[in-house]
Amino acid sequence: MRGEGKRNKTIKVPELPSKSPSWNGYASTKNLSNSDLGGVIFGCKHSTMAECLSKQLFGLPSSHFSYVRNIKQGLPLFLFNYSDRKMHGIYEAASPGEMNIDPYAWTSDGQEKTKFPAQVRIHIRIHCQPIMESQFRKTIGDNYYQSQCFWFELDHVQTNSLIALFTASPISLNSMSPVTSGKTHHFEALTTTTAIAKSKKEYRRLDEAKKHSKSLVDLVSVHDIASFDSDNEDTGCGGLSKTSSCPAKGEHRESLTACDDLGKVNVPQSNSNVSLYQDRENKILSKQQIDGQKLEIEELGVTSKMLKKLSFDPEYSTPSEICDDVTSVPCLSGEMQEETMLAGKSSDLVEEENITTFNQYHGNPECMNIIKELKGRTTALEKRQVESVQEIEQMRHVVKDSSLKVQQLENRIEELESKLLLLMGSESLIYLIGGYDGNSWLSSLDVFSPSVDMLKPLKSLSAPRSYASSAALYDNIYVFGGGDGSSLYNTVECYNQKTNEWTVCSPLSCAKRSLAGTTLNDKIFALGGGNGFENFSDVEVFDPALDRWIFTNPMLYKRFAPAAADLHGALYAVGGFNGDDFLQSGERFDPRVGYWERLPDAKLRRGCPSAAILNEKLYVMGGHDGSTAVSSVEIFDPRLGSWMMGEPMNFARGYGAAAVLADSLFVIGGADASDQIIETVECYKEGIGWAACGYTSIGKRCFFSAVVP
Repeated sequence: MRGEGKRNKTIKVPELPSKSPSWNGYASTKNLSNSDLGGVIFGCKHSTMAECLSKQLFGLPSSHFSYVRNIKQGLPLFLFNYSDRKMHGIYEAASPGEMNIDPYAWTSDGQEKTKFPAQVRIHIRIHCQPIMESQFRKTIGDNYYQSQCFWFELDHVQTNSLIALFTASPISLNSMSPVTSGKTHHFEALTTTTAIAKSKKEYRRLDEAKKHSKSLVDLVSVHDIASFDSDNEDTGCGGLSKTSSCPAKGEHRESLTACDDLGKVNVPQSNSNVSLYQDRENKILSKQQIDGQKLEIEELGVTSKMLKKLSFDPEYSTPSEICDDVTSVPCLSGEMQEETMLAGKSSDLVEEENITTFNQYHGNPECMNIIKELKGRTTALEKRQVESVQEIEQMRHVVKDSSLKVQQLENRIEELESKLLLLMGSESLIYLIGGYDGNSWLSSLDVFSPSVDMLKPLKSLSAPRSYASSAALYDNIYVFGGGDGSSLYNTVECYNQKTNEWTVCSPLSCAKRSLAGTTLNDKIFALGGGNGFENFSDVEVFDPALDRWIFTNPMLYKRFAPAAADLHGALYAVGGFNGDDFLQSGERFDPRVGYWERLPDAKLRRGCPSAAILNEKLYVMGGHDGSTAVSSVEIFDPRLGSWMMGEPMNFARGYGAAAVLADSLFVIGGADASDQIIETVECYKEGIGWAACGYTSIGKRCFFSAVVP
């Protein structure tokens, strides 16, 4: 018998045009999680690269949005030029990944919509020389799925390895301070108060990295540590950057200017009226504020020590110690050492000049007044340091209290959900399986209660599954066929409502999608479908007692995306696509007769409709007529043997799902006439007609299946 002895298999479907999500639109992705995503590569050509950089905008086709939407501000980005197969970098996300930031980017006349709507704004992190594919291919070797094709998602190891391959161009070492809206990213030499708090060893390492540019990974990490956001010119040590070298003979006025600017260190005031944080995000924010306070205290402590030396504290015996401390600031010491080397001065000569400068300061009343003022400011800073420590302790208590309150709220939510499930257990529920929400292919199993408009997630499937079919038998729900957006399945999974667990069953004869499913005589039937290359008329039957699929009489016509239902002990299959046309034919299989017989044609052609049995009549709703989605409804009465037009739905939709509870027929989600995924739910009752339900808990959903056990 056909299908016996075949192994489970998953086939790849060729990527097809994605103009309509309701038919083919598959994308090849690596499917990294948010936490694993370390970087993203974008593509361009010679003809589009200039626009990418001038607009500071990268883009990819919509099929890549499943991971572009996971891009967060600050994520490393790279640009691959298909024309010469070179990789450019290093860039950084200036915004989250979104759809259609510029709907007309990379178009010839700016009138047609872009082919690359999955977009992110960028800025240049470090100007680098491009690298050849022969250089980076080994680094991202795991991403190559063909000899010339690779996935654009990078994990953290790949991202760091790729950064290490780049060599900074001269412009990146002379000016590395790109500005984006609302935030300045510092990659220049350390000239802020933060620099004072770093050790001499770290500054030597930064200088060495700048000179040689051997490892951009180290350079980036050091610059990240040195980043400091200063909105006020008088804040921190901004004045030091104006002085070209350490105080030397004849230059004491410029040095005093630097000291004066140093004395204008402003300490950010923390908010004393800290509110209780009610969620985890605010708790994390509190911890970041505590870390910021710690950084301030470290900076203030180092500044205080330096100013004490400048004020000739008796604790420090020689003027050279003062100059040693001043030269520890990189914006001074680097230039001083360079000037000393160029002039051929010895360390003794430098020491002599420092002593001369010290004597000039000591004999200058104006300078002494300035130093006295600095000592007063230092005292104030020390007082502020003590207050900051106290504020940190208070914030620690706030964070601790917030954590307790968050935990209490989570416990309360679990308690309420448990009570609500008991309430829901007294009514019939609709189970929604897999599908697509406009951003992601779903592996979820959710139970929906129309009476309270609540969606409760249950145990997820083993993998994303859309374009699949499902059927309920006893306490089990069977899901078969479909795919994950890039591959098709022949696998079958079974969900047990009592244990909330999935198990694997025997597979279908081959991988297929957009098939119909129903039950009859304690068995499950899988009808029609296709694999991207051909459409099927096959009918397979699953016997749970034997855990195997067998072929039975095929349908009269090939049917891709038909509607199916069982009524009065017979199977009904209506509509679908045969590879050339959308069908308006229907057929019926009665196992007591043993063959399929054709029904009278329906009024309209339609593929991917929804079907359900209400009051012993077959309702076929919506679908696609070959040119657009429709809202029409046709009803077949087996007692009359004919079709009649019913009241149309309020919304045109295809690839939605239908379910019947009591005397109400529900139609959920799908794609509308413009191929946009919708979230509306409609309810039909005989004698009343269609009405929009206004439910909000389900959200957008398409290419899924629904069952009522």
